[in-house]
Order: sequence, then structure tokens, then C-alpha cells
Amino acid sequence: MFVARVVGEVVATIKHAELAGHKLLLVQPVTPRDRPTGRPAIALDTVDAGPGDLVIVADEGNAAAQVLRRGRGAVRTVVVGVVDEIAEESRGRG
Repeated sequence: MFVARVVGEVVATIKHAELAGHKLLLVQPVTPRDRPTGRPAIALDTVDAGPGDLVIVADEGNAAAQVLRRGRGAVRTVVVGVVDEIAEESRGRG
């Protein structure tokens, strides 16, 4: 899983049947301090996120199949949550 910023929506007039009725988002992975890192990815939206939202993205193994409650298929990367806040733990306490 990783945290990302939604930077756009992907419009596809023709897509795999398993994607029908689902929105596709373009997500940019970010650091905990909201700095872009890595390459943007296309993710299936399961939480009604939109451009500008900070989101949690699952892209490992069969996470998409578990979230969508179906067998493995055409989806690997899914938005599974909208982040309200990231609180970093202070280091060097003590």
C-alpha cells in the first residue's frame, strides 16, 4: 500500500467488463510530507475519491480481488481510503 494524491480522472469509453460502473483515477504516489515520488498510476476508485484528495492505494497481490470481493481479474490497483491526516511520530524522544 502507498499514499497518493489524486491528480486526475481517466476516461475510457470502452473498458473491461469488470470495470463497468467504476471510476478510474490517476494517482501520484507521495511522501508523508506530500512530495511526489515515483510514477503516477491508474487506480480503480472504491471510495468516491476525486482530484486533489489524498488517498490510500492498495497494489499488492490480490488486494483488488479482496476489496471488490471477486476473483483475480483485470484490476490490480485500487483506492481503498481517503486520508484525513498523516501524523508523523517524533523521533529522538527520550
